[in-house]
Amino acid sequence: MRIITIALLLLVSLHVNAQSKIEKMKKNVLKEGFLLYQSEKASWHGSDLFFVKFTDKSNLGGYVSYTDGDSPKCVFISKNDKNKVIGTVTFDKSFDLKNATVDLTQRPVNAIEKEYLSLREKALERIYNDTIFKYYKNTNYNIVPLISGKEKKVYVLTASTENGKVAIGNDYLIGFDSKGEIKKTEHLHRGILMFDYGDPERQIAAVTHNHLPEFNEIITATDICTTMLYQDYTRWEKHTVISKEYVSIWDCTKNELVVLTREAWNNIVKD
Repeated sequence: MRIITIALLLLVSLHVNAQSKIEKMKKNVLKEGFLLYQSEKASWHGSDLFFVKFTDKSNLGGYVSYTDGDSPKCVFISKNDKNKVIGTVTFDKSFDLKNATVDLTQRPVNAIEKEYLSLREKALERIYNDTIFKYYKNTNYNIVPLISGKEKKVYVLTASTENGKVAIGNDYLIGFDSKGEIKKTEHLHRGILMFDYGDPERQIAAVTHNHLPEFNEIITATDICTTMLYQDYTRWEKHTVISKEYVSIWDCTKNELVVLTREAWNNIVKD
């Protein structure tokens, strides 16, 4: 009887530890995924709204997006003076374009914007000089710096330049130390997948991709970001990511994530 009790306690402990690990992974990836999405969404719409009012494209030296409190922003920099902002587009969390504001007031770049711009510039330099980065035809890189407390990083996502196609994979994470210097660059997926959503006859309700053992255990922040950016166009209902130990299911209608162990997933599929 004592042996049975110990065995049961061990099983309960293993289950609790597994659930704790899953919840921790979920919390981290959701936080990063939503921050990435807000930044990329601000860049998408910010550029469109900015160029409606700003016509002197020859004076555009670049842009950077970040979340200020609850407000995603896209800030545009002067080509002639990298320390000068020439326009700011601000959104609320809903990204309702009717609530967005476009401010063409010129002002100095503030301290947090300088940090984001510095991360972006260092990431660009690393991309040009590190052979880990791979280029695919009809794609370009989207560079997304994130700052959370003392943690600084840059995600590099690959986007298709062809209409009606969405790219998953060929994405990277560049980590920085406390001094703002690059300490690590990692590949988040081994390759790249292209999904065609432009043809109504070929639209699908759900997509699946796999993570190899040497890569991420669950869905990545970049997977979440890209799915959220395109899900209104793709009409996807679910995006499932399968790794050696876990299965991640992203619900595109609710923007919610479920992570299961492969054992639990296999039992569900079996039943």
